[in-house]
Amino acid sequence: MGILENKFQDNIIVAKLDQILSWARSTSPWYFQFGLACCAIEMMATAASRHDLERIGMMPRSSPRQADVMIVAGTVTMKMALRVKKLYEQMADPKYVIAMGSCATSGGPYTPHGYHVLKGVDLIIPVDVYIPGCPPRPESLIEGLIKLQEKIRHERPLTRKNVS
Repeated sequence: MGILENKFQDNIIVAKLDQILSWARSTSPWYFQFGLACCAIEMMATAASRHDLERIGMMPRSSPRQADVMIVAGTVTMKMALRVKKLYEQMADPKYVIAMGSCATSGGPYTPHGYHVLKGVDLIIPVDVYIPGCPPRPESLIEGLIKLQEKIRHERPLTRKNVS
């Protein structure tokens, strides 16, 4: 009995339940990939074997009802904007959005001349992390996902929020 007590003696973690829940949510976000243009190729490369998003806990889902994170990668046209918003609304709370590439963040090169392109996906849905670039490298997407994990880790889901 003495050997077992010594073996498990240091395996006790004392933390607030809010912190444990936030840690658990931050280490296993499931993402809904919404590739619209050339940024989608970089997003697919990030999930492939060279970069492997699953090593940081990111798991792809094909349904918005099972996803925590929506990655909007590419040009959002006015015609597509309503569909993006509808898919965002189908996601369960808490939900997060990453705008990947200059087209998703600000309209990209279509801003001065393209009347058909949305000037940033944040006009229709709230964005948590912006990843600049045209197209951004897989390392940039990984950095953005790690920043999102840090943001989730600092949230407190059980703490009462002051609503004004």
